[in-house]
Amino acid sequence: MQYRTMGKTGYEVSSISFGAWAIGGTWGEVNDRDSLAALHRALDLGVNFFDTADVYGDGHSERLIAQLRRERSEPFYVATKAGRRLEPHVASGYTRENLRTFAERSLRNLNTDTLDLLQLHCPPSEVYERDEVFAALDELQQEGLFRHYGVSVETVAEALRAIQRPGVATVQIIFNAFRLKPAEQFFPAAREANVGVIARVPLASGLLTGKLERDSTFAPDDHRTFNRHGEVFDRGETFSGVDYELGLEAARRLQGVVPSGMTLAQFALRWILMFPEVSCAIPGARNPAQAEGNAAAADLPPLREGQMQAVQQVYETLLRPQVQPYW
Repeated sequence: MQYRTMGKTGYEVSSISFGAWAIGGTWGEVNDRDSLAALHRALDLGVNFFDTADVYGDGHSERLIAQLRRERSEPFYVATKAGRRLEPHVASGYTRENLRTFAERSLRNLNTDTLDLLQLHCPPSEVYERDEVFAALDELQQEGLFRHYGVSVETVAEALRAIQRPGVATVQIIFNAFRLKPAEQFFPAAREANVGVIARVPLASGLLTGKLERDSTFAPDDHRTFNRHGEVFDRGETFSGVDYELGLEAARRLQGVVPSGMTLAQFALRWILMFPEVSCAIPGARNPAQAEGNAAAADLPPLREGQMQAVQQVYETLLRPQVQPYW
């Protein structure tokens, strides 16, 4: 495993970390025994940063990570998110009182006294303009509810606005071989601001595993069934906003440049790590084998220039018009 400094937090985190959305819900049926085995295996392999949220399974994902902490002695970092419990989910709901309530609930779920990192969970764009929201986060940080805070964003524009706030220590953003805009327009500013970058949806909801096919089906409670067009939350969260058929073709083309002995998923993860501004990528894993495959990507050799160019070419010819203007 390789480790990188997560911006101004100072945390040394595993470059391949663990995204716990899939073990919480909206990815079809989950098995807690397998989920816990995946968490344990990730920790065995040097993963030391786990990303979750209070709405993943209504806190179930957080509670599984709390169980991992009880069962293991090794220290690790946990980041969670807050805000999506608001109903309706509007900017005016991001008050100090609500943020405190959300943070305290996550503290209970995670069975800890202080959160390592609290992130606003893809809030409405208006939130980034509200001084009172970030003043509240500063106050709650000073009170000790969390050591650092950051944001999870939908768009590059939101990321750029967020890092103008001095207290924002991290930005979590969709970044993968189908979504190159962050590298073009956000990473230089993040580096300048010493902000940690967490690359989420690194495998484009499975398209970049190479295992999905035209006739693949998903459970009714899997967001890849019910959110393909943004019916429930931002459509960019599902398949990175890429049309499914187009994503299959893009993955097929990338498969042709994957080196022998490397899976497409590992190639996609290693591609992300070619960008030094990225603190970590957070692929999900629902069983130990997936955790092993993900972690192995951290120790693969750097990709060659021709392979990097191939990703760029697929983006330019197939994907840029569909994703670049929106996120």
